[in-house]
Amino acid sequence: MSSPTIGIAVEVDDQDGPRHYRLATAYAEAVLNGGGVPMLLPHAPALADTYVQRCDAVVLTGGLDPRMEAFGTPTAAEARPMDMQRQVFDLALLNACDRFPETPVLAICLGMQLLALSRGGTLHQVLAQVHDDAERHTGNRSHPLRFEAEGTLATASNPGETVVSNHRQAVATSGDLRVAAVSDDGVIEAVEDPKRRFCLGVQWHPERGGDTPLSLGLFRRLVEAARHRSHPAPSLRCGT
Repeated sequence: MSSPTIGIAVEVDDQDGPRHYRLATAYAEAVLNGGGVPMLLPHAPALADTYVQRCDAVVLTGGLDPRMEAFGTPTAAEARPMDMQRQVFDLALLNACDRFPETPVLAICLGMQLLALSRGGTLHQVLAQVHDDAERHTGNRSHPLRFEAEGTLATASNPGETVVSNHRQAVATSGDLRVAAVSDDGVIEAVEDPKRRFCLGVQWHPERGGDTPLSLGLFRRLVEAARHRSHPAPSLRCGT
């Protein structure tokens, strides 16, 4: 069986002259080490359906903060807004995955936040305003998890395993997704769509965590789900 193609959303950078795409190599390496073939996805919202049809799974990556006006609320002054073109594309990609619900999705950090927002969730735009020790979630520090429901993650972790986090915002409510894990201080750390084979958002960075079940193991599980993906006609809604 050939290795599945895993589409990876990329960041955009225009601080040093012309706009260019960039991606931390850890994402592509995790896909490769998980058994997949990484394919980087340029920002072309009109091609989102084509990307999703041609890829066997999709990874939404980390980045800066969502621009909240698209979700009916002002962006906090403390936020570091993400590139607008990237946000439009990432949301188009998520919407395309809704139309093709057999497509496995792994949404990481910013990706999880956009996934939750796209499904009716909300954000804590300044985590420090609602958690006294928000700094423990920044700087690639490690912390344990508590699983909230059976599903993709419930049987994935080794006893005592921790995850690597680096975020200043967090999901406040998960919309029509199920909360799958929280940190030991109550921050939502994972959400999933229980109606799909694999539609998972994680607030931590599994590409940075080494060869553990909640790090490289998630990419292996994504690739395995991608091996069994069918390519049906579009659905009107994820999970229908």
